[in-house]
Amino acid sequence: MQYNIKDKVVLITGATGGIGAASARELYNFGANLVLTDLSQSSLDQLASEFESHRVMTKVMDVTNWDSIREVKELTITKFGKLDIVFANAGISWKNSAHTILSCQEEEFETILEVDLMGVWRTIKTTLPEIIKSKGQVIVTSSIYAYTNGMCNAPYAVSKAGIEMFTRSLGAEIIGKGASASVLYPGWITTPLTKNVFGGDPLTTKMRELGFPGFLKKPIPPEKVANALVKGILKRKPRITIPYRWIPIQWFRGIFGNLSDLYLSKHKTLQKLLTDLEVR
Repeated sequence: MQYNIKDKVVLITGATGGIGAASARELYNFGANLVLTDLSQSSLDQLASEFESHRVMTKVMDVTNWDSIREVKELTITKFGKLDIVFANAGISWKNSAHTILSCQEEEFETILEVDLMGVWRTIKTTLPEIIKSKGQVIVTSSIYAYTNGMCNAPYAVSKAGIEMFTRSLGAEIIGKGASASVLYPGWITTPLTKNVFGGDPLTTKMRELGFPGFLKKPIPPEKVANALVKGILKRKPRITIPYRWIPIQWFRGIFGNLSDLYLSKHKTLQKLLTDLEVR
């Protein structure tokens, strides 16, 4: 039976980013009530102005802070009386351009893990009793980097691989309670994060061009991700991959992973660019 989104209460972390904002609009159009969270109240208010006030709540929330998440959960129950869907979407990567493990700053590496991995854990752990009570859904934004080589973006890739397994484990644990968990795997998306980290300068752009085959590099807008997300929610799909051209790679990740590792290690131009990246 198709899941009915109308009148469901959806909490979105990272709501003002590309995927978060597009998903908020799409879910709203399907009748959902929205709890929008991010780090900037002004950005949240700007997004909320697109919706009817009685169907939306905004609150600054820091996914690295347990108390901040608990406060949002309580405010959600106070306003809407329930929580049906949690979309753990907040994520960051390098502030500027890419780094290797050798050249990166320890603090920045750990900050990315704190937000992208532990932030998902805190968000889901805090809200899970409400999700189970409503027989609702958990959706976590992972990435194609959950199963492709994370060269020059290791903390992001580590986090996305970690939350993929976290969500898969969760899904197996809560399905018997009538709730479900889904992993969202976006490919290349036209968002500031993608632009800054995976092509913000000529060097990293060239590395991306050499590192991936042409048919996988074409970016898609966040609106396509949002559309796929809602379709996945309607069917309680455990895996939501967009664009679809990544699905065969996901199916045969073991084979493609081994081949890509070999390719990256043997590619002389890429190895030279890695050195250039570290010394610039």
